[in-house]
Amino acid sequence: MSNLLKDEIFKTLKSSNLFCDKEGEVLRDKVIDYAIKNNDELLNLLINNKKIEETFFLTKNKFKFFKSDLFIDYVKDKDFLENSYTKFKNKIGLAKNNNFLSDEDNIILNWPFKDTVLVGGQSTDEIYQNKKEIFLNEVIAYDDIDKLYDEKVLTNGKIYSKNQNKNIDLIEKPINKNFVIKGNNLIALSCLEKTYQEKIKLIYCDPPYNTGGSSDIFSYNNNFKHSTWLTFMKNRLEISKRLLRKDGFIAITIDHVELFYLGALADEIFGQENRVGIVTIFINPKGRQHERYFSASTEYMLVYAKDVKEAEFQSVTIDEKKQQDFNFKDNDGKFRWDNFARIRTSTKRSNKPNFWYPIYVSKDLNTISLKKQNNFHEVYPVSNGQEYTWKVIKETFEKKLSDGNYKAFNEKGTITIKNKFRESEVLKDLWTDKKYFSEFQGTNLLKKEVGEKLAKKFSYPKSLYSVLDTLKIMTSKNDIILDFFAGSGTTGRATQELNKLDDGNRKFILVEQVEDHIEIITKRLSENLDKDNFIYFELKKLNQNFTDKINNAKTAQELFKIYNEIKKHGIMQWSFEIDEFENKKETFQKLKLEDQKNLIKDILNKNQLYVNFSEIDDKRYDCSKSEKELTKSFYGTQD
Repeated sequence: MSNLLKDEIFKTLKSSNLFCDKEGEVLRDKVIDYAIKNNDELLNLLINNKKIEETFFLTKNKFKFFKSDLFIDYVKDKDFLENSYTKFKNKIGLAKNNNFLSDEDNIILNWPFKDTVLVGGQSTDEIYQNKKEIFLNEVIAYDDIDKLYDEKVLTNGKIYSKNQNKNIDLIEKPINKNFVIKGNNLIALSCLEKTYQEKIKLIYCDPPYNTGGSSDIFSYNNNFKHSTWLTFMKNRLEISKRLLRKDGFIAITIDHVELFYLGALADEIFGQENRVGIVTIFINPKGRQHERYFSASTEYMLVYAKDVKEAEFQSVTIDEKKQQDFNFKDNDGKFRWDNFARIRTSTKRSNKPNFWYPIYVSKDLNTISLKKQNNFHEVYPVSNGQEYTWKVIKETFEKKLSDGNYKAFNEKGTITIKNKFRESEVLKDLWTDKKYFSEFQGTNLLKKEVGEKLAKKFSYPKSLYSVLDTLKIMTSKNDIILDFFAGSGTTGRATQELNKLDDGNRKFILVEQVEDHIEIITKRLSENLDKDNFIYFELKKLNQNFTDKINNAKTAQELFKIYNEIKKHGIMQWSFEIDEFENKKETFQKLKLEDQKNLIKDILNKNQLYVNFSEIDDKRYDCSKSEKELTKSFYGTQD
């Protein structure tokens, strides 16, 4: 790229506030947008510079024609804008003020194409899955991103109840429902934002680990592998933050391959001060086989609070042995009776005289008082002749006495006072219990629940109990839980199981796009329904529908038929030249089928995978009455 020409373009664009931000940096996306529209203000600027005019304008019969395609390609080039998302090229690192790995206190993670939007999901037949990078907005234009994040039309609504399911056209009070949503998870998240902004208590996130290998959906150009994955995660985590309640949590599982990059990215999005821990979970006692170096037997769970000042863990136990100690239950939950006297060397009467006082207990043990009364036992915190202390001072005890948290016992002729000690545990960041083993409580459990044939369609399901314990720690009985990498539906199953354990009313939202996984999820959840139900729907496909057809095509003739459908009903890339393509049909037919498929996919506008809610009444998209009612009821916009 000519530095002289680039300098001229920069100087010209910077002469107008229209194309610069407050710091005077050129807004590349706006320049491209105006070039596409042949905007007069841009053209007048460019044509008045001789060097630019000679390069990007054609003179014919005294008229000047703007070579918009050439200009746009030039501006889009990765070397054009040094402060754009391509500034770091193929280098990934922690940076501040463009200095990698500096000693600065405040750092962020930068990588190539950080500010683009990535469509990639878990589906191996995802649009552009054979491309080296799968970015949605290769040109960042605000109107494209707005369209991408628009709410979408919903279709195929069903409600699953115990022993039955039926089609539905209406969703009443969606905030109080369980959902399974089929569609690209980035787009599905944007559909949830209006209804669920700051409503989600916990997001459980189990993304692709990006570990490589033939099954790795991110096995693209090695120069961009990490950055592709990071962009994919960044897009989704940014929306996640907006969905979380102020006292909410996000728990992200990962292995060692992307642990450090993910941690730096999550620190940037949620704030390092809101990172409450990294849990190491022992999931595989056998370890991974055929490893060259260490055989991995653990994974990690990064836990962030939306705001550490607001968020709190529940007072619970996850250790099964400790759970047995809490063998009593009241309306507030499980508890055990603990000795109200502190019998320790440091709590002798002489050290804490304010904690020494008599408590009076009736003969039948039913009445406890601080007032001396006839025929009442006078009880002090004494053990083996030594004088100790009570747990609280007299005034505090008196305030709490009426709450029913204290009880008198006669233990071998000795009257003791005990207090309710609520279920709790010091929660450690190392989970080694065998209930977390993914083979036994993940794979084998899934086979038992859905059958071996169906379970084979999903690899490496999470242990039910690693998810259940996470929910137990971070949610209470009426909270909403979101998992947008639903996989085999373990988060939904864990929600069901935890509700049974504590009579809770938690709700789950699961997002998944792979057909086989949806089959597993709906079967697994529906067969474990008790008093509750869940609603299933899909995002109504537009260009995604054509992508599915392209992937299933067997011949070039089928692809041309699909191409003609796209011309009539699809949304094509603005830069696609129909005449040029159709004049080269013979060349197209000589290509391999896979290359033909990719060329047809290139025609599609990647920001229009699904039908936008704003276009629900457009006759081109053939939205049925049922789809309209379903969609409007979910978004709360019924007529």
